[in-house]
Amino acid sequence: MSAPRVGVLALQGDTREHFAALRDAGADPVSVRRRGELDAVDALVIPGGESTTMSHLLRELDLLEPLRARLADGLPAYGACAGMILLASEILDAGEGERAALPLAGIDMTVRRNAFGRQVDSFEDDLKFDGLEDPVHAVFIRAPWVERVGADVQPLARAADHVVAVRQGSVLATAFHPEVTGDRRIHRLFVDIVTGRA
Repeated sequence: MSAPRVGVLALQGDTREHFAALRDAGADPVSVRRRGELDAVDALVIPGGESTTMSHLLRELDLLEPLRARLADGLPAYGACAGMILLASEILDAGEGERAALPLAGIDMTVRRNAFGRQVDSFEDDLKFDGLEDPVHAVFIRAPWVERVGADVQPLARAADHVVAVRQGSVLATAFHPEVTGDRRIHRLFVDIVTGRA
């Protein structure tokens, strides 16, 4: 079986680290900045960064509605931190007007932006992650948390009594950044989801 072509939304954020993690996990990563690139991928990673800036760029580049449509049609996706925020169906503290974070509705959940605090409140923790034998070392940077999950959403990990990793069907999201730790298990899980092995 050939490696799945996994797009990395390359509008803003830590795309390079996801490229490396996806390659290590057996995928063929490509940048997504245009509609044609989005249409050509088997799955999509939405990296960490600034969810309001990414929303603005998605709208400016006419990618917002095409991405919502592909997710509704079953596109596998993984979002980390800002990516988790955008994959939500509802965003609390989303901002206002042109600079608001816009939900893509990939996962039936309510997410609160910057829930753990500002940049200075960033932290690391070892988390039990459902389906993985050993704990995941999680790096939280201005991270969100999940306040509500729908009936079809599986919580996978918690930090400080809040859900910080979820899966709904072929869509996965974490409030933390596994791409920066060298632990490729979450990216491998996502690639397995894309290829039907998980």
